[in-house]
Amino acid sequence: MYQSYYGFTEMPFHITPDPKFLYLSATHQEALQHLKYGVSEKKGFIVLIGEVGCGKTTLCRKFLGDLDPNHYDTALVLNPRVTETQMLKAILTELGEPNLARSKNDLVAQMNQVLLDRIANGREIVLIIDEAQNLSFEVFEQVRLLSNLETDKQKLLQIVLMARPSSRTASPPRNSASSASASSSTTSCGPLRATRWTATSTTA
Repeated sequence: MYQSYYGFTEMPFHITPDPKFLYLSATHQEALQHLKYGVSEKKGFIVLIGEVGCGKTTLCRKFLGDLDPNHYDTALVLNPRVTETQMLKAILTELGEPNLARSKNDLVAQMNQVLLDRIANGREIVLIIDEAQNLSFEVFEQVRLLSNLETDKQKLLQIVLMARPSSRTASPPRNSASSASASSSTTSCGPLRATRWTATSTTA
């Protein structure tokens, strides 16, 4: 009904984050450029803060779509309510690794080797964790430790955390000073602002 009435080629309103329908307001454009800059400059940790419904996930999809697939390998974790071992396995699975180690220590060693091999082949690796405010203290610390994997010249993994404003202070992680030093770059996106139009009339 809506398509024929309004002349749409497809339904514009879905619950899935389709970047084709993303409107880049000034704050969203700034946040997108901040993400791109942080990754290109290898900042290590990048945090995107935004309220529920402001478009973080859709912006994330846009960001992923803009990354050059010939240069970047990406891992997107949508469910952060996992254990440390499950998080490591989720990242490696997203990177397309078929054979996973079992123990946490072996998974970290495997991760390190996978990243080194890909960096040696000219690849850059980006990890994005959505709803990062739901990370437990232990899992956040594991992710933070992954950011310490590096060569003499660069970090092996660029990490983007997408979270709600509460994560600025309370979580993740709780009662940890390490979160402040871990985040190299922070940006935010907010809701669209209404534009006020003033109607005027003229008389001949």
